[in-house]
Amino acid sequence: MSLWLHELRLFLRQPVALPTLLLMLLLSGASVWAGLSEVARQRETIARIQPQQAEDEAALAAWVPERGDAGDAAYYSFHPTWDAPSTLAFAALGQRDIAPYILRIRALALEGQIHESENYNAELALPGRFDWAFVLAYLAPLFLILLLHDIFSGEREAGRHQFLTVMARSSRRMWARRVLLRGGLLSAMLLLPFAVGALLSGSGLPALAVAGVAALYLIVWTLICVGVARAGRRSLANAASLAALWLFLTLVAPGLALLAINGAIPVRQGVELTLAQREAVHAGWDKPKAATMDAFFRYHPEWRNTPPVEGGFHWKWYHAFQHLGDRSVADQAAAYRDGLKARDLWTRRIGYVLPAVGAQVAIHRLAQTDLEAQQAYEDRIRAYYDRLRRFYYPYIFDDRPFTAEDFQRAPRWQEAPPA
Repeated sequence: MSLWLHELRLFLRQPVALPTLLLMLLLSGASVWAGLSEVARQRETIARIQPQQAEDEAALAAWVPERGDAGDAAYYSFHPTWDAPSTLAFAALGQRDIAPYILRIRALALEGQIHESENYNAELALPGRFDWAFVLAYLAPLFLILLLHDIFSGEREAGRHQFLTVMARSSRRMWARRVLLRGGLLSAMLLLPFAVGALLSGSGLPALAVAGVAALYLIVWTLICVGVARAGRRSLANAASLAALWLFLTLVAPGLALLAINGAIPVRQGVELTLAQREAVHAGWDKPKAATMDAFFRYHPEWRNTPPVEGGFHWKWYHAFQHLGDRSVADQAAAYRDGLKARDLWTRRIGYVLPAVGAQVAIHRLAQTDLEAQQAYEDRIRAYYDRLRRFYYPYIFDDRPFTAEDFQRAPRWQEAPPA
């Protein structure tokens, strides 16, 4: 123990030691605070949905029964869906920074409702959110480089290296003790705020898994730093070499990999899908009603024997070409989804060789803020949308009146159980 305390005193005497550790603690704490604040804001926003939904529903329930038209109820009723953040989302916001976590849908064409929210500024979204995963992946290696680049060369340049090697009982243990002490203290400064955040948010075992990923990532960078520092060059050359490695492994290589993946797997934007679906829906106004209904009955033959559409506007015809709009872009929607999944799969594979990518991928998965979680939310929206259509269609196609009590019978969004 006395040797460890001696090494600690020597380390803290260095001018950069304490400021480096405190700055790491400050950045990690700020990222955890920012993440907890963002998650709290999202939870508060979700909590406001139910009262506002009740007000909207009461207003419609007072108006729609005057006409008793189910088409009005289906058209004007917005049904909220939401995706509550996990207890670890504060550490890695991931897709929740750009993808919607609340979506109010109607029983009309769905694809446009899902994808129209993707209209965000890509340049502003590119840097990502300042969260704990960002501090771990990009900033923590720089602090390790600062603490370890001169661990051998600094003693040589001060003329103490030979003396220390001769005097130590085991020079290997002495250097290992120094490396572990510096790396361990920096890891503690990074993980301490995360542990506090995990306790405040109620995280359990997944928090330990995130801490394990972080520890493994820091061990990799510690080995890189020690490997370069042992090359026998001067401290300045070590620092320059490690800075170049950090630049390549965390910025250049992931950026080139992203360009290669995007080039190899072209994916049309969701906005294009939305436009294509809207064009198909709007074209429905100009098509003969009989042709539209025949096309709709091929997908829903159970409504073929209902009263025919005659005269001018009719909600049956309107909902038929809304649904046909979705069917017209079904292949594009599937290709878009598959393309994103393929890109995500290759990003995970890149993570096996690029530590920063691998750490972020693993933490986003544990925090349930990655593409897989976002697409799972979309799947639940689609399932809920099908329930809404099955609820409204009998009223619309059988010309049944819609009463105030029927609003209470509409399907309700079921929040996903915690993983």
